Amino acid sequence: MIDAFPLDWPDGWPRTPAHQRKAAPYQVTFARARDELLNELRVGGCRNVIISSNLALRRDGMPYADCREPGDPGIAVYWDDRKGNPKVIANDCWRTVRENLRAVGLAYASLRQIERTGSTALLDRAFSGFARLPAGDGIRKWWEVLGVDPDASKDTILATYRELATVHHPDRGGDATVMARINQAYHEAVSA
Repeated sequence: MIDAFPLDWPDGWPRTPAHQRKAAPYQVTFARARDELLNELRVGGCRNVIISSNLALRRDGMPYADCREPGDPGIAVYWDDRKGNPKVIANDCWRTVRENLRAVGLAYASLRQIERTGSTALLDRAFSGFARLPAGDGIRKWWEVLGVDPDASKDTILATYRELATVHHPDRGGDATVMARINQAYHEAVSA
């Protein structure tokens, strides 16, 4: 099961260390980046799209467009292609979720350009590299759940935990299962 929140980073995809992230040249809002990506995926015949990030979610499961930037700006977009094959593109090399979402959208649009040239066999080969790998042991590390670096300070961990609890606590309309995962991750982090 893929989670839209918190970020569900695909198995086998390397992460970009925070100190290596750069500002992207993309001048687009989060909402526009999201909408253009979703439109490309729709036109491409994709189904079961999940945009996974550390942004708070609306009731329809999509991230809010005006959310405060989380500590981990990574984004992973999961979908099933026309043939029902599960695919994913993830990115975390830019400093904001908006920039990483735009990069995923542009990457997908570029691959779809191959289809528009009539080279469908080439497109299938290109997309084979984005096949979702089988899940590992299903156990996510505490820093992945909280969306922080593994070497984050205790202050950063506490601040991130409080921010996540504000959004996801059941008393505030959040999901009890998500909050339980966040609590467990926080306890693992402070006891490490």
